[in-house]
Amino acid sequence: MLIGEYRHSLDPKGRVNFPAKLREDLGDSFIICRGLDNCLYVYRMSEWDKLVEKTSALPSSKARTIQRFFFASAVCCEPDKQGRVLIPQTLRDYAGLTGEIAVIGVSTRAEIWDSARWDEANAALTSESVAETMEELGF
Repeated sequence: MLIGEYRHSLDPKGRVNFPAKLREDLGDSFIICRGLDNCLYVYRMSEWDKLVEKTSALPSSKARTIQRFFFASAVCCEPDKQGRVLIPQTLRDYAGLTGEIAVIGVSTRAEIWDSARWDEANAALTSESVAETMEELGF
C-alpha cells in the first residue's frame, strides 16, 4: 500500500529524488502520467495493467477520452542509482512543478503535486467534509 507524504525538490534537469519507501512499493519501474486535479499519478506496473484492462473493456465512445488523457502522457520510469526519476517537461508543465513538490501515497497509486498546490488542496479537506463523504458512501 502506498501511504505517506514526502517533500522533495526538483533539480534543474527535472529530476526528483523519489521517496525510498514509495520506490520499494512501486518496484523497479513504474508509470507516471497526468492525473486529475492537475497532479501526476504514479502507478506500479500491476495497477497500470488494471487501468489498461478496465479502459479496454469500456465502449470505445467512453474509453477513448480516458485513454487519451492517461496513456498519451504516460512514461515508464526507472529510478537511477541515487533514486532519482526524471519527470518529462510536458508532465511538469501540466502539474505546474517548478521547485518543491509533494509526493503522496494514495493507496494503490502515488501522486506528485506542486507543494503549494498540495497545501491548498489539503487545506480544503476538513474532517467534517470527509465524514460527510464517508457517510454518503456507507462507511
